[in-house]
Amino acid sequence: MTAAAGVAVLLLASVSPLVAQDDCIFRIEHVGGQGTTQETPLGTNYFAAGGVRLFCLGTAVRMESDSVAAYHGGEIIYFVGNVHFRDSTMTLDADRGTWYQAGARWEARGNVFTRNLENGSTLTGPHLDYLRNSPGIRDVAEMYAIGRPRIESATIDSAGNPTEPHVIVADRVRMRGDDQMWAGGTVTIDRSDFTGRSDSLWLDSGAAGKGALIGGRPEIDGTGESPYRLVGERIDLELTGGTLSRVVALDSAHAVNDEWDLVGDTIAVHLDQDSPDRIDAWGKGIRPLATSDEYTILADSVALHFPGGMLSRLDAVGDAKLETGRDSLTGEADWIAGDTVTAWFVAPDSAGDGSPALERLVATSQARSFRQMRQPTQPMALPSLSYVRGDMIVITMKLPPLEGVDRVDVKGQVEGVQLDPEPGQAVPPSPSPASSDQEDG
Repeated sequence: MTAAAGVAVLLLASVSPLVAQDDCIFRIEHVGGQGTTQETPLGTNYFAAGGVRLFCLGTAVRMESDSVAAYHGGEIIYFVGNVHFRDSTMTLDADRGTWYQAGARWEARGNVFTRNLENGSTLTGPHLDYLRNSPGIRDVAEMYAIGRPRIESATIDSAGNPTEPHVIVADRVRMRGDDQMWAGGTVTIDRSDFTGRSDSLWLDSGAAGKGALIGGRPEIDGTGESPYRLVGERIDLELTGGTLSRVVALDSAHAVNDEWDLVGDTIAVHLDQDSPDRIDAWGKGIRPLATSDEYTILADSVALHFPGGMLSRLDAVGDAKLETGRDSLTGEADWIAGDTVTAWFVAPDSAGDGSPALERLVATSQARSFRQMRQPTQPMALPSLSYVRGDMIVITMKLPPLEGVDRVDVKGQVEGVQLDPEPGQAVPPSPSPASSDQEDG
């Protein structure tokens, strides 16, 4: 041991009774250059350079830097140049660091990088305050970072392996323990299966498995095999094993995937293997409305089921109505309505466009339906109009590759009417621009 190191041991071991109650009594492990002392009314100051290493007696805490300045008997220690810190839970590198014995507080500045030794999570940024867990002060470590730090937040799965991390960037971040986080200011959260944007974020990736994106009209974009987008005034997150399992948009919610556009007060997307398995919408302020190229659904609540990424069933409950695409000649849509409407779909025919084919429609309780029918041999003829109501209506479709309705069953008290056009009556052609000009003249 050099003379400089020996003086430092005596200096840093001679802490006041108040400081000694903390969990860190410093010892010098190495001084590569010269060390000097300075006596002051508040205690002895110590300065060393040439590479200095310290440790906390009886703990896993290690600190080192190019130079060190310790004040007031080690109550405050400044580290300058190639700063490294390590304890039982994390490592930290920075350009500069300051240790405050009272409060067990470590301030790191400039090119800060930390790594969690439990789960591999990292933080990169310019400015970090690390508050160690210390008996009588705090039972869980905390970190505060500003200057748009970048965090790769991972968890440990049931097999003991780190999960794919969530990459979080924000103006400021607070972390508590291994799994709790609050972030504010132009927040982004990304992983291979989704991206998220908001003004602020809270995340508990531990046992609770919950979080939320809040402010700035937050949005989630799913990037799995079945992409989706979800937007609302707030988006709640649910995680299973560190992976998103459910996302819920609150207040003026809007969800979109490759085939459907859905709005409502609240929309929940249930995920299976990173893709939507079910999408639910409900609320009274904005009644759920689901639209696609072929269908429009309006009800008090709507549920779309996508097992394996393919639409298999649609449930509409509460004054429900389902419309099909509008007739190209009459401009009217076929529809079915009731207190509940359920639609079943089957896998598409190999020669089709890849969309699931409608198999069956069922309306219950004050069920009604309106259909337009024309003979295939008379595509330009006016259709027959059919309106029917009953306790239950079941419309069974022809199976692919065939198209159209196979049969309609009406149960309970049945009423209906059918109107047929006059023989040979056709939809009048739209006037051409030339004829319109002549009529106007």
